[in-house]
Amino acid sequence: MPRAARPDSSLTVIMIAGTVALALSFGARSIFGVVLAPLSQDMGWPRETFALSLAIQNLVWGLAQPAFGMIADRWGDRRALWLGFGLYLAGMLLSGLATTPLAQHLGAGLLVGMGISGTAFGLVLSVVGRAAPEHRRSQALALVAALGASGQVLMPLMAQHLVASYGWSAAVLATGAMLAPMALCIPWLKAPKAASAPGAREIALGEALRRAFGHSSYLLLVMGFFVCGFHVAFITTHFPAYVAEVCAAFSFMGREVTPQALGAATIALVGVANVVGTLIAGQLGARYPKPYVLSAIYGLRAVVILAFIALPVSPLSVIVFSLSIGVLWLSTVPLTAGLVAAMFGPRFMATLYGFVFLSHQLGAFAGVWMGGRLYDLYGSYAVVWWVAIGLGVFSAIVHLPIRERAWAAQAA
Repeated sequence: MPRAARPDSSLTVIMIAGTVALALSFGARSIFGVVLAPLSQDMGWPRETFALSLAIQNLVWGLAQPAFGMIADRWGDRRALWLGFGLYLAGMLLSGLATTPLAQHLGAGLLVGMGISGTAFGLVLSVVGRAAPEHRRSQALALVAALGASGQVLMPLMAQHLVASYGWSAAVLATGAMLAPMALCIPWLKAPKAASAPGAREIALGEALRRAFGHSSYLLLVMGFFVCGFHVAFITTHFPAYVAEVCAAFSFMGREVTPQALGAATIALVGVANVVGTLIAGQLGARYPKPYVLSAIYGLRAVVILAFIALPVSPLSVIVFSLSIGVLWLSTVPLTAGLVAAMFGPRFMATLYGFVFLSHQLGAFAGVWMGGRLYDLYGSYAVVWWVAIGLGVFSAIVHLPIRERAWAAQAA
């Protein structure tokens, strides 16, 4: 293999490697919503038990993101990526073999959470952000984020087939094995550290963090991204089980589609629509102020969720909802990452985006755990849907005052 550490590695190669790595990372984590119900039933656990493992996964993913960002900024992107890759494989193996709640909390929760943190958006997009020239950065981030998130199109469907044929354990182990090609991508994910602007002095990481947490727009971005995590994690984890319970089997092209198969397909539909939505968001972010585009996305999420719960649930409404929410799914990520780069430059982007993403994962923890807890208490997800609507409105408002300005310019 050619030397991947060459500083002149082309943007195209970096984007391809980043896309494949993200597709594998996000595809693998998306299967847990398919596994939730059969695992709980097989082990005789309440749904909250494995939901707690997945909530821990999302929380650890967020808590570890700044640490992985610091490792990348100080010792190199690839070292951080290799560490995340190893932890991801170990977590999938332990989860596939676990027979106790504690083992699942350690495998699907702690280890997989750290693995995703070391292989997903925070690190990959920081490499792409540094490699891309400023005038192409928004589109490059959107393209990699969109195509990378497409991993959730095929893997949930594969997992549903494996669960039906061989059981949940085989599905988790097989998905873990599918992470192996990531090892071929990591050597290519190398971009030179961003240099300071001409005439600007080099700053240390500590000063960059002080600037960020003293920047009102950065703090508002942190607050708003909490909502994205809540929405995405709740739907990814609980929506397949929800669909399997409230929908009946139906015929499509002469074949019967079970509620379980439709539930798995919803995540794939979200993934397909997400590719389109993220690419559109990247184009809009290059033409219009990113905070306003983000505000519109969160407001539309609230409208889509409200329309879904207000209408009778049917296979058609589930499909329409999946495609609609998919367009608004991870389109927030390149815009949010782009705002961090616009405010502070790409030099410490991995770390600064890591703290923004921590807020995202705190929201994810709340969405996953609350979904399981309230379902066990009330036998439905009704309360959580209304919380999701309220949070969407909140985030739409929070993004409006954000200013897309560099830190120095704002301070002046």
